[in-house]
Amino acid sequence: MYRIQQIKLRTDEPESRLKEKILKKLGRRDIVITELKIVRKSIDARNRDDICFVYTLDFEAVYRKKPKEQARLKCGGRGGLEVPGDESYHPAEPGSEELAERPVIAGFGPCGMFAALILAEAGYRPIVIERGKDADSRTEDVKAFWDNGILNTESNVQFGEGGAGTFSDGKLTTGIKDVRIKKVLEELVEAGAPADILYLAKPHVGTDILRTVVKNIRKKIIRLGGEVRFQTKLSALEISDGRLTGIKVEKPAASGRSGKPAGGPGRSGEESACTHAQTEGKPADTGTQPGAEPVTEHIPASELILGIGHSARDTFEMLKNCGVSMKQKPFSIGVRIEHPQDVIDMAQYGRLSRGYADHGGQVPGLPPADYKISWRTESGRGVYTFCMCPGGKVVMAASEAGGVVTNGMSESRRDSGTANSALLVDVRPEDFGSEDVLAGVAFQRKWEQAAFRNGGGAENRAPKTTWKEFRDGAPGAVPVTESIPDFAVEAIREAMPHLGRKLKGFDADEAVLTAVESRSSSPVRIERGEDMESSIAGLRPCGEGAGYAGGIVSAACDGIKAAEKIISRYRRPGQ
Repeated sequence: MYRIQQIKLRTDEPESRLKEKILKKLGRRDIVITELKIVRKSIDARNRDDICFVYTLDFEAVYRKKPKEQARLKCGGRGGLEVPGDESYHPAEPGSEELAERPVIAGFGPCGMFAALILAEAGYRPIVIERGKDADSRTEDVKAFWDNGILNTESNVQFGEGGAGTFSDGKLTTGIKDVRIKKVLEELVEAGAPADILYLAKPHVGTDILRTVVKNIRKKIIRLGGEVRFQTKLSALEISDGRLTGIKVEKPAASGRSGKPAGGPGRSGEESACTHAQTEGKPADTGTQPGAEPVTEHIPASELILGIGHSARDTFEMLKNCGVSMKQKPFSIGVRIEHPQDVIDMAQYGRLSRGYADHGGQVPGLPPADYKISWRTESGRGVYTFCMCPGGKVVMAASEAGGVVTNGMSESRRDSGTANSALLVDVRPEDFGSEDVLAGVAFQRKWEQAAFRNGGGAENRAPKTTWKEFRDGAPGAVPVTESIPDFAVEAIREAMPHLGRKLKGFDADEAVLTAVESRSSSPVRIERGEDMESSIAGLRPCGEGAGYAGGIVSAACDGIKAAEKIISRYRRPGQ
């Protein structure tokens, strides 16, 4: 197998011409390409008069006059050929220690899902607990919220099967370099994602397809001996002599699964159980009927992968009460900005913009254009776009009563006609106004509650304005400007003209700004060592919520690494 890069097609050329392009670049007429695999496909739009697709390809070839003989080609030289190395995922080798209980994973977002999958494939029969509901039930709850303002604080855009990524664009771009990425993408394809995510430079799945993908991965985990328990929230850690010995979970009374009673038999050593604390006088909401007492269950566990996501604020509080080492972490805050998609297409593609088209390998058009732009203000604040959704829409994403949160999502076709992106400003720990490790959570909550008030007092209604009103300080912008910090207002006003020069039309008067975008990343980092254990032995914090990832792919890879640590230490159960 050989690899060749920089093979180009015009936007109106079919991919059936790729073999011809390879032979032309190699200057060879004596070989026939027998196998061809796209490794990477990107768009080169630097010259708008000659926009093209750029491919990296793997291929095999035989001699034209000796079709049974494999062609022997020289690497390097005119064609820049190379022989690709082994890029397949290699599972960790099992260790030698005995694992007394099945490993437990808290959270069934990308991190927890892939940690569970790797453990299940290796025969470790993991138990997954997820505070939210399965994808189908969760979709009904999210629809009820968007349509009627009925918020279920345990089943929403943030919590449930697939995590926050299920209700997003399903973007799979990442800045990390990791051999596990291919494993993640291959599993997503096996579960129903489009095959082109394996090679597109900016792959995405789409919310509509992701709902099926996450269900299929769950079914695979169960087939392999794992277990997934929905509406099961981590409520306490049981710790003895600095090591995890078990956990307590809460479930709605209506779904009460029988299990071992809380507490269980006595254990040697000094033991403590740390529980959720009520926050700001509000009881924990389990999504049950008023007055229903949740069922508490004890699960023995010496290994817990913590993939709780960036919005599990009550769990952060519980971990703090347990003495788990955490620290404040910078994040960002701002607004969602919307433009007509054709404005972005024209800015990126110029006159060649033709909208999305892809028919049987023919590529006569271009996908909806995206962007990623940034500016640093005179004060040093970074202003940047994030989580850009071509052909998407702005959605409400609250998980707490009395707060407004915005996010963006796209379905697989990206055909809404509207482009949106987070427009964010750096937030630093010194902005929090407190040394408390959870001061960043309080900071987020403050502005989410302000947006709730300024949006009219409903979690599914957010304050909006136009860039012109925001720029000029018009009365119509006040609900938005009072829903984000003053430093963010000033930074956006300073940065927008510069961003508009980078992307024509970005600072159009009619651009719509919606507040508040506050959940771009976790406001805390749960500290861990090289073995991925926290200050509590056996507790392995991972993914976005723990402060170690920034998207679906990086969170999934982090979960895989945590699973590998467990596998490398312990032998398979029953061996």
